[in-house]
Amino acid sequence: MPASYHIPLSRQKHSLIEDVQGLSIGLITTSIGLTFLTSLGFITGQTAGLALIISYLTDISFSWVFWTINIPFYIVAWFYMGPEFTIKSAISVTLLSVLMAVVPGLMPFDGLNPWFGTVAFGVLTGFGLLGVFRHKSSLGGLGVVALMAQEFLNIRAGYVQLGFDAILFAVAFFLFDPRIVLFSLFGAVILNGVIAFNHRRDRYIAD
Repeated sequence: MPASYHIPLSRQKHSLIEDVQGLSIGLITTSIGLTFLTSLGFITGQTAGLALIISYLTDISFSWVFWTINIPFYIVAWFYMGPEFTIKSAISVTLLSVLMAVVPGLMPFDGLNPWFGTVAFGVLTGFGLLGVFRHKSSLGGLGVVALMAQEFLNIRAGYVQLGFDAILFAVAFFLFDPRIVLFSLFGAVILNGVIAFNHRRDRYIAD
């Protein structure tokens, strides 16, 4: 584009209504993606993956486990990411926990192809997380650590999450059928790929 047509872009603050709308879309999309995953009995990475593993092994609902294990990360987020980010993250985690107690009952599957379900999970959840991240929030846990690494070390959040996922899936191979773990790993790669290729602060100008 010729220099005369170049319009410099400045950072723009999201309004409250934009935050509510953006986070709502992101959380609903994420809950739908997770419903695909849990309907297949698969797992994922990050804190949600840890919560799913605990839920499958103990029969405690995913919603309660996910909400509870995120509590310690709020302390870290408060000091390193600030009050706004922490409060938004706590609200997002709580709302996702509520949605995951409701949405699976609204989307029963008589049969779900594991390939399609895994891809749908990765794409929908990745898209949902992008919406959450872009409104200065997260779904807590390891996502907070990943965003800190991107903010302070300039390492993309998706790549950091892949590292955490590698450890989680290595443990999962000792706990679940290899087929379940391999499908789950495929979904996690898609999810993190969506985030790694699209979550870039130099391309997204709003705060």
